[in-house]
Amino acid sequence: MRSESWWQRRWRPTWQTVRVSRRERWESWSEGPLTVGALLFLVAYAIPIIWPAVSEGVRALASGAVALTWAMFGVDYAVRLMVSEDRRRFFLGNLFDLLVLVLPLLRPLRLLRLVTLLSVLNRTGAQGLRGRVVTYAAGGTALLVLCGALAITDAERGQPGATITRFVDGIWWAVTTMTTVGYGDTYPTTATGRVVATVLMVGGIALLGVVTATLASWLVERVTEANEAEQAATRAQVADLSAQVASLETLLRDALGAASDPSPPRAPGRLGAPGQDADSAGMLGPLSPA
Repeated sequence: MRSESWWQRRWRPTWQTVRVSRRERWESWSEGPLTVGALLFLVAYAIPIIWPAVSEGVRALASGAVALTWAMFGVDYAVRLMVSEDRRRFFLGNLFDLLVLVLPLLRPLRLLRLVTLLSVLNRTGAQGLRGRVVTYAAGGTALLVLCGALAITDAERGQPGATITRFVDGIWWAVTTMTTVGYGDTYPTTATGRVVATVLMVGGIALLGVVTATLASWLVERVTEANEAEQAATRAQVADLSAQVASLETLLRDALGAASDPSPPRAPGRLGAPGQDADSAGMLGPLSPA
């Protein structure tokens, strides 16, 4: 195996940084067009399902829009793969995006093209902050209900014994399924419909968990803020009381020191001077002359 030259070892980190920044710039630039393309795909996919009596021209236009959005995501995946330094790591870390491209090629799984929308949400949601969780969860819930209604209507319409034949039936079924109510008045009868039902059940549980966790986090944050305010006030009161106790200790120490000294205070001065008592002068005796 040929070893790297000094020049390659010296400049390899710089080239890695350049390539990573190129991929980041591409992802930042392509996020907007891919979001528009995903919404275009949703409209194009929904038109023949919501209005089954549309003309063949409209159906052909909708099919062309679906193919265009698939091509957009294909180009995005190819560009990100090419500008990645570690392509194997990129491949293993972006299997979801690869499924977006592969699943539309399988005709029995045509309705799973709706995963294109989830790809955009996955990229955007991964960069979101905790403050956006509620908005993201609400948008994801509405999108999942809409996609589930479209998918189940597309799968069940025209099948023998189907109870979901209209888009409004699909909306009602998607809502009752995601909320785990399940009245039983509408239910899937095909294998594809049961797959859609399973996805909605799992998605509903996941979104409910996100909402519950977000609410619990908000409540804990509020309680923590209130406790911190109370603790700050308590600490201020304790500091004030400590200062008062220290002042009282000083006064008490001074008072005890004064009480323990029995001799009265004497004025300073020379012997025989005013302020010196006669007993003290007599005890010392007369001073000898110099």
